[in-house]
Amino acid sequence: MKPRVLALCGGIGGAKLALGLSHILPPSELAILVNTGDDFEHLGLSVSPDVDTVTYTLAGLNNTELGWGLASETWAFMDQLKKLGGEDWFNLGDRDLALHVERTRRLHAGESLTAITADLTPRLGVAPAIWPMSDDPVRTVLETDEGILAFQRYFVGRRAEPAVQSIAYEGSDTAQPNPLALEALNDPALEAVVICPSNPWLSVAPLLAMPALRAALAGTSAPVIAVSPIVGGRAIKGPTAKLMGELGLPVTAASVAQFYAGLIDGYVLDEADRDLADAIAGQGPAVDIVPTVMTDLASRQTLARDVLAFAGRLRNATA
Repeated sequence: MKPRVLALCGGIGGAKLALGLSHILPPSELAILVNTGDDFEHLGLSVSPDVDTVTYTLAGLNNTELGWGLASETWAFMDQLKKLGGEDWFNLGDRDLALHVERTRRLHAGESLTAITADLTPRLGVAPAIWPMSDDPVRTVLETDEGILAFQRYFVGRRAEPAVQSIAYEGSDTAQPNPLALEALNDPALEAVVICPSNPWLSVAPLLAMPALRAALAGTSAPVIAVSPIVGGRAIKGPTAKLMGELGLPVTAASVAQFYAGLIDGYVLDEADRDLADAIAGQGPAVDIVPTVMTDLASRQTLARDVLAFAGRLRNATA
């Protein structure tokens, strides 16, 4: 069965809304297209951080304190690796390690990342479809005041401290988007596309950098709704606000709306940014104002319902 709702997201922030959607929709009606621009090879293993974060979150296995990895994780592998002088800047938990090993084995055997993810996620207890954005490599690379850094070296190795001057999404011009996502976006029965409140420049832009996906998103008949990751001039999670400042952008929800210009039909603002609504609506998208800060499962579900209700109103307005 084809999905009724397609969500686009990155890791921690986006996964919160994806979880809310997963609790209010039947599993067959939701698909989640996840950023793979963060993927990299580490210790000989293929690591897909955002795909894994979304998987663990929807499975109820995620470490809520760290925001990534598995709950109740142990670190014997990393402790021993450090003793041996290995690269210990990127943590791989003992149980998490099994997923990377199995993924790598199957990739080397010729399976696609999409096929592997489709098989492994139900084994971990995830019912909705989780789709990597592409089976081709796209890699987010940042030009910083410390030189060119691959995403994980910037984000984890340097804790997002270097000042960013520009961002590139290597391979995006030739990468083919996940065909399942293109099929969903071209389906007239699709009812909503939700751009979750992930970092627009680091977590959503790698998806949009693929020309075929951007074109399909712009051309879909379903309303496209983006949820602002900026509330009251601050990022809810991660380096979004810092990055925006370094790129010369005002740290406001309006800047994010402008980033999505031409792609979105609706934009969800938090009540703290009500004063920006008219200016954003003047740029084109309809605006809805609801509480967007997700602190628990109930608030995740509430925001998910609000977003889908907004999409429903936009569909009815164009019917």
